[in-house]
Amino acid sequence: MSIETFKEKVAKIETKSNYKQPLGFGICYADVGIISNKVLQATYPVLNWKENFGSYAIFWNLLDKCETINQNESELVFGITEEFVIAALDDFAPFIAETQSNPNAHKNVAVVLELQRALQEGRLYTNNGDFRYRFCAIYEDKQCQSVESAYMKLLALSLGKAPLRSLYLDGIFGLLSNVAWSGNVPFELEWLRENEIALKMRGEFPAIDFVDKFPRYLMQVIPQYDNIRLLDTAKTRFGAYLGSGGYTQMPGASYVNFNAGAMGTCMNEGRISSSVIVGEGSDVGGGASILGVLSGGNSDPISIGKNCLLGVNSSTGISLGDGCIVDGGIAVLAGTIFKISLEEAKKLAEINPGFEIKESGIYKGRELSGKNGVHFRCDSKSGTMIAFRSNRKIELNAALH
Repeated sequence: MSIETFKEKVAKIETKSNYKQPLGFGICYADVGIISNKVLQATYPVLNWKENFGSYAIFWNLLDKCETINQNESELVFGITEEFVIAALDDFAPFIAETQSNPNAHKNVAVVLELQRALQEGRLYTNNGDFRYRFCAIYEDKQCQSVESAYMKLLALSLGKAPLRSLYLDGIFGLLSNVAWSGNVPFELEWLRENEIALKMRGEFPAIDFVDKFPRYLMQVIPQYDNIRLLDTAKTRFGAYLGSGGYTQMPGASYVNFNAGAMGTCMNEGRISSSVIVGEGSDVGGGASILGVLSGGNSDPISIGKNCLLGVNSSTGISLGDGCIVDGGIAVLAGTIFKISLEEAKKLAEINPGFEIKESGIYKGRELSGKNGVHFRCDSKSGTMIAFRSNRKIELNAALH
């Protein structure tokens, strides 16, 4: 088959009446539970997101050579078989020689070549005869119906292929199993309990790093930029996004949940909760907490603007515009009352169109949400919470990023 013949075949597949273009697709390695037979983890070496539709057409066209695991309007999952591998090698024949010398030339072809090695080495199926490798495609951004699609969405977020807060993730906790992680290997808790005596008597009991439904960021993602620093692997969950370079996360109280993260150069020594987005150039101080949406009744995702400073042990429950400061140790929440003098209110109105100047000088935190250039402070003499136009420029230490 020539490259031209390959293109003609793809074009013909795309004219089929039941063909539809996916949002994302890929082939994953599935860790399958011995007892539950559930997928405990799905690892994608290549994630195709709104791209590489020629490869998708070839994979989709081989569905009849595989066993369908899950299929509905929003997603498709099927198990990779020997027949699939052989047929895919034939379809991708024009690209194999180049891929063998440079796996990055055609990454989906490189995946197929790895499937060929798995077939040759007897690794295509699990010891229980289940599918170790699975193809997954997402067509519509609806509630995930499989672990495979859930991991695909989380990876899309971590790689920045899908913007934070852009994907439907409701119900994901119900799909993922709570497992014991040893390195990058998930173990069923029930299996460990049933085999505890034998494993410990043989000195084979695994070193358990943590128990959770989610793996850690670095277990699934290679940082895309050399100047991203994570000083503790436990502090970032898979599904977080760490920007386009320059992000630094110190150990201690720092943490980033899934579907949350930073947009670029940022210092983080605090907690970035689920669905929180932190702008470039901002500094989240030691122990500072930003309210998320998973618990506590908050349903309004918080964004922190560019070049903001959240002081040590502060709490932020509203969105901040650019150039804001929250002093250490205070809580800036939607219902917190702040006093703003008339002079400072006029200064804030100059940089915030539509800002309402109140004669009373009393503002609730929610009225200041998203406003630029606000400095939040507790008056040390009176204990009154005050806000005013920030006159301090926030600059990160360039040597650290």
